[in-house]
Amino acid sequence: MELDEERRGAPLDVIATALRRERDRVGLSQSEVAKRAGIAKSTLSQLESGSGNPSVETLWALGVALGVPFSRLVDPPTPRIQVIRAGEGAKFRSEQTHYVATLLSSCPPGARRDIYLINVEPDQPRRADPHIPGTVEHVVVSAGRLRTGPVDGPVELAPGDYASFSGDVPHIYQALEPGTSYVLVMEHV
Repeated sequence: MELDEERRGAPLDVIATALRRERDRVGLSQSEVAKRAGIAKSTLSQLESGSGNPSVETLWALGVALGVPFSRLVDPPTPRIQVIRAGEGAKFRSEQTHYVATLLSSCPPGARRDIYLINVEPDQPRRADPHIPGTVEHVVVSAGRLRTGPVDGPVELAPGDYASFSGDVPHIYQALEPGTSYVLVMEHV
C-alpha cells in the first residue's frame, strides 16, 4: 500500500518521528532494524528523514521488526473526541492488489487493538506476512464477499459474517465481489 496522495491523517513526518522513537526505544541501529524488516537501510533512512513513499507492506515489516503495531507508526496523537467522516482518514493502498485500508482507531497506551475500515476489489489475494506474535485479527464483512484467513485454510464471508484468526501466521484477504468492504480489528497481545 502506498501512502494516500492526499496525505491526510498520516503525514510522513508522523511516520518519521514514530520510526525514530520506536527504534530508539528498542535500542537498535538503522542497519539492524532494516535487516530485521527485510528492507534496505537507505529506505529506512529516507523514512526516518520524512521522505519516501512507504507501502503498507514496508510499514508492517518495520512494525514487526520493532515489535509494535502498524498503527503506532502512522497514527498521530489524537484529541479526546475524534470523528472520522466517511471517506476521510489515513488511507494506505496495497502494492499487490486493489486494497485500501483506512485506520479508524489505533490502540492508545495500555490498550491492545487497532480498528480499520478496508475496501477491496476482486483481484489477486493480498498476502500478509505474519504480524507481531500473539496478534489476532477479527473481521466483520459489511458489503460484498471476502475470502480471508490463514493461507492454508481461508474461509469465505458474506455481509454480517464474522471470523477471527491468528495474525501471526501468513494470511490472505481477497474480495470475491466488487465493492467489498469490512471492518478489521487487530488485537495485539
